[in-house]
Amino acid sequence: MKKFILTLAATALATGSLLADHHEKLDAAKADIKIVISGNDTMKYDKESFEVTAGQIVALTLKNTGMLPVIAMGHNLVILKPGADIVKFAMAGIANKPGGHLPKEETLTKQIIISTKVLGPKEEETIVFKAGEAGEYPYLCTFPGHFGVMKGVMTVKKK
Repeated sequence: MKKFILTLAATALATGSLLADHHEKLDAAKADIKIVISGNDTMKYDKESFEVTAGQIVALTLKNTGMLPVIAMGHNLVILKPGADIVKFAMAGIANKPGGHLPKEETLTKQIIISTKVLGPKEEETIVFKAGEAGEYPYLCTFPGHFGVMKGVMTVKKK
């Protein structure tokens, strides 16, 4: 038992160190580019597209500027890999309210680059990530029924 606890503690310390290094690199304050996207009660993002360069550290802030309660008009922002089928993706997550309306199937979850949680009125969240290879990455709101109009494209340009 003592050996198990020591191994667990060593693993936690090593993992914590790796996570600290990882978060240090992906600090929103040190991002190469900062993007702000708002979602409102009319199910619209204020930006249907934005551009970044491959390898850039991106700090993306989603703001829910609406007034309706989260249960009626919550918003999130999910960035998917190029070529992802957003209709199939969104439909598969409708029933997964506890999971932020994200699909549970592994083939679909592997398409997620990064996502925010579902935000209520006047809430915001910043996600920080490194832009991948050049391409067009779709993004959408997975709250039921929103993906039809709350969607856009992140274009990643070559360095």
